[in-house]
Amino acid sequence: MKVEKKQLDALNIELTLGIESADYAEIERKKLAARRKTADFKGFRKGMVPESLVRRVYGDQILAESVNEVISKGLQDFIDENKLNVLGEPLGSENQPEVEWKSGNDFTFIFDIATYPEFEVSAGKEDVVNKYTITASAKDKASMTENLKKYYEEKKEEKSDEDIEKELTGRLESEYAQQSEWRLTKDIRDYFVEKTKFDLPEAFMKRWLFEANGGKVSKEDIEKDFEGFLADFRWQLIRSAFMRKYGFKVEQQDVQDAARGFVQYQYAMYGLPNVPEDMLKEAVQNMMQDRKQIDRLVEQVEDNKVLGKLKEEITVKAKKITSEKYRELK
Repeated sequence: MKVEKKQLDALNIELTLGIESADYAEIERKKLAARRKTADFKGFRKGMVPESLVRRVYGDQILAESVNEVISKGLQDFIDENKLNVLGEPLGSENQPEVEWKSGNDFTFIFDIATYPEFEVSAGKEDVVNKYTITASAKDKASMTENLKKYYEEKKEEKSDEDIEKELTGRLESEYAQQSEWRLTKDIRDYFVEKTKFDLPEAFMKRWLFEANGGKVSKEDIEKDFEGFLADFRWQLIRSAFMRKYGFKVEQQDVQDAARGFVQYQYAMYGLPNVPEDMLKEAVQNMMQDRKQIDRLVEQVEDNKVLGKLKEEITVKAKKITSEKYRELK
């Protein structure tokens, strides 16, 4: 097999595989022999079907399987030998010539291969991100106080202005503290996505997203949502780089703890804060059987580890802001 590499740019490779009949002939012969042993045709005993008949019925399929086997090995050998960190998987090139599927023919296949970028990450006190202390504006506070009074009037419960004020203050402190922490983690993430510059093979990624989803997502939808996907993807790469930089690992116990926390949160949302231990364990075990759930939990654990460390490494600058101004933040 002849392999021709064309480096299109730093991240994109066009790879041409020239496959000769000798490259797949033995594979094809063995597959035909194996199929002949199991082929079931009326008028012939199993294993005694003429090869010509087996070839006529199954030949095209076996040829394609044989050539694809050679292609897969050729691609993997090239990736391994060149120690490539491949993004997604190789895609058939849009420059692919027409193929005449006939046994004994030579074939040419062209593939597009994209690789991950190489970059460095760093974090220090020169990196500054705001942490907002949110206070209710007079307008918001008046509106919320009025709503709370109406709520107790409808329930026919008597509450003094002092009780209303105390309850509202407690609610706002809890709510604003959660919003502030969420905003801090978002802003740290956005800050490092903006700070850490590297190119990505965007055209390839759009094609890969379309083909990986089996056409279930239109090219128009991919184009519309691509900037958001790109930001998420950049953060994943940056987060992984920080995981390596700080020597962090995701252990099985980390994932189980995250699953347990998620289950407890879900039950609490349904008004069940004190769930029996056996119910918790069963729900966690069910989550740990779901590959997608595990992947999501691993990402959550990585986020917590990296963002927790970054909060220690950078300068977190306290900044006061009203609830109205906070809502205006992008």
